[in-house]
Amino acid sequence: MSRHPEVLWAQRSDKVYLTVALPDAKDINVKCEAEGLFSFSATGLQGHPFHFTLDLYGQIQPQGCKTKAGSRNILCSIQKQHKGWWKRLLKTQEKPAPYIKVDWNNWCDEDDEQDSTSDLASDDDDDAVIGEDDESSEDEGMLYLPDLEKARKK
Repeated sequence: MSRHPEVLWAQRSDKVYLTVALPDAKDINVKCEAEGLFSFSATGLQGHPFHFTLDLYGQIQPQGCKTKAGSRNILCSIQKQHKGWWKRLLKTQEKPAPYIKVDWNNWCDEDDEQDSTSDLASDDDDDAVIGEDDESSEDEGMLYLPDLEKARKK
């Protein structure tokens, strides 16, 4: 019996990003079809098969699909056929399966897209924080508290 791994999704105007949570996956097979059909299959840690197929909201470019397998998950970058924001991930208007969730860590609103220029599936640094502002200080937004030792002496 095939199982479904957790799938997180986010989008930009030109791409959809899927993160498949499947630690130490083997025999990973991803297939992208122009009409928007995305298929994934892999073997999990104990040899259990995992498989799912998504009928995506819009058309995609199969040659623009990239996959990057890590030790904890598989990142899939899917190139949209037409640039623009999708209303949802899937064509169907029904509620998606419970294993499909929004990836809030990588989500980008239409208004914020210019600020986020990274390609999630091609980043070499797995520890990088997407959308991290390099110019902000670590103290920004912190409440200043006086040194307690100095306060006790007074």
